[in-house]
Amino acid sequence: MHDAPLGAQTWFRVGGNAEILVRPGDADDLVTLLKDLPKATPLTIIGAASNMILRDGGIEGVTIRLARGFGGITVEADGIVAGAAALDVTVAETAAAHALGGLEFLVGIPGTIGGAVAMNAGAYGAEIKDVLDWAEIATPAGLIRMAAQDLRFAYRRAELPARSVVTRARLRATPGDAAAITARLNEIRAARETTQPVRARTGGSTFKNPPGAKKAWELIDEAGCRGLTRGAAQVSEKHCNFLLNLGGATAADIEALGEEVRARVRAASGIELEWEIKRIGRPA
Repeated sequence: MHDAPLGAQTWFRVGGNAEILVRPGDADDLVTLLKDLPKATPLTIIGAASNMILRDGGIEGVTIRLARGFGGITVEADGIVAGAAALDVTVAETAAAHALGGLEFLVGIPGTIGGAVAMNAGAYGAEIKDVLDWAEIATPAGLIRMAAQDLRFAYRRAELPARSVVTRARLRATPGDAAAITARLNEIRAARETTQPVRARTGGSTFKNPPGAKKAWELIDEAGCRGLTRGAAQVSEKHCNFLLNLGGATAADIEALGEEVRARVRAASGIELEWEIKRIGRPA
């Protein structure tokens, strides 16, 4: 699809169009696309568009968004094999329904399994690297399977081959008591509802927690940024490592507000916050 609107599909509800949007039906389609795509053509991969700012000028080149063919979930005796388009929360709920523990943390992560692998997503004391057995990855040369150690996971990042796309992953789980697993799942869900603006137009956790004792939200709060606004963008008063679109904000408003937060934290503490949210595309 040419000049495909994407902004309304992002969690912030902002941003421009994709120059070319492709939704491959299955892994074979995806490999063929990657193989045939000229190396000079810009390539962007998006999942649930939950943890990103799509800039107002849209995305150059080809944007890939995985469709339903990548959303399957298979339950095994000691794990889950999930397609890259499967939602993290659905995987957590499926595991709990089958009395498989260890994946409850996924209910606290907005987005898809593919995105979670690509950025080593984590919440509530666990990360993807702690539970991943392998990831299947489409590359221009074909499908490959990479073990967790080969992805060289670090805080909020993984090393994927160039111009590649995660297609599915196997996550380890531990058979346990269904009631206890469900209780933990509900505990995480309730904690998230209480402490995060989950019903707002947001992009999830904005900045990475820096090394040291203080978390990003504490540094932001101490720099006086709680509730700070720019246009219709606001630093959440509920959890100040979240940015909000109050209605009518542009991507430029949200990104500029984030940069103002970074500048104020730098001035107050000397600490340079790093973006956790992906910022993609061109300014208007």
